[in-house]
Amino acid sequence: MQPDYTAILETIFAEVQPLLSQGKVASYIPELSKVSAQHFGMAVHCLDGSTYSIGDGGQKFSLQSVTKLFALALAFAREGDAIWERVGREPSGNPFNSLVQLEYEKGKPRNPFINAGALVMTDILSGRFVQSDIAVLQFARTIAGENSVDFDMAVAQSERMTAHRNYAIAHLMKDFGNLHNPVKAVIDSYCRQCSITMTCAELAKAGSFLANHGTIPWSGLQILDPSSAKRLNALMLTCGTYDAAGDFAYRVGLPAKSGVGGGILALVPGELAVAVWSPGLDATGNSLAGTYALERFTTLTARSIF
Repeated sequence: MQPDYTAILETIFAEVQPLLSQGKVASYIPELSKVSAQHFGMAVHCLDGSTYSIGDGGQKFSLQSVTKLFALALAFAREGDAIWERVGREPSGNPFNSLVQLEYEKGKPRNPFINAGALVMTDILSGRFVQSDIAVLQFARTIAGENSVDFDMAVAQSERMTAHRNYAIAHLMKDFGNLHNPVKAVIDSYCRQCSITMTCAELAKAGSFLANHGTIPWSGLQILDPSSAKRLNALMLTCGTYDAAGDFAYRVGLPAKSGVGGGILALVPGELAVAVWSPGLDATGNSLAGTYALERFTTLTARSIF
């Protein structure tokens, strides 16, 4: 029997209100610091096509690191297991923008969801497409079924102007031979990719192909074979929420990918995708209220992978 998602979202919306003032909006990207921490939106997209939304679920926000999932899916669909020669599949246990581990492990990032790994994905896609950021944008439009999905160029510019650590990461990988394209071109594409905006409803719909074993449920277009979709879901569970993946799996129990814009996409395989947005972050860079909302969602629906 399907849960009453409308009632559940209303319950969660009421419960998260006291948490909205507790997180801190990302300030190292100046444009993101302008967003109020009081926003909260959540949307559920079921594989039968039904969508449930609450709060600011219809307001666009910067996806930031959630787009790393799109870039990975696109690269994996084109290159297959060859991508693992240049990036690992293990949790990092370090901040998403750390250089220490990268130096120690000779320029091979631990996984595709930390910044170093995402820059390698951008580099791989740059070898397959004229502009990797445009390719990721078009892919996002396809899986969301929404042509209005676009970059936020103000966010992209703000990110470019403060990308000193990403430049350092890219130059370090270049020195180790794990970045093939010019550093500036890779950083520019990566910053534009991270600026892609969606609503919670669009994001939940975009993620539904991974809940549907790699196939877009409403169009029948196969993005990944079921085995590859399973592998990406596993990476989301173990690496998708920065260095808090273990705690997130303990609390929420779903594969998920977060971003410092405050968005989180999570999946119930075979059933639905759920997206939440609340810009106030915890110490690890995950949405504080968003994580709590997903924890309550899996409790109230009795839906998790465990």
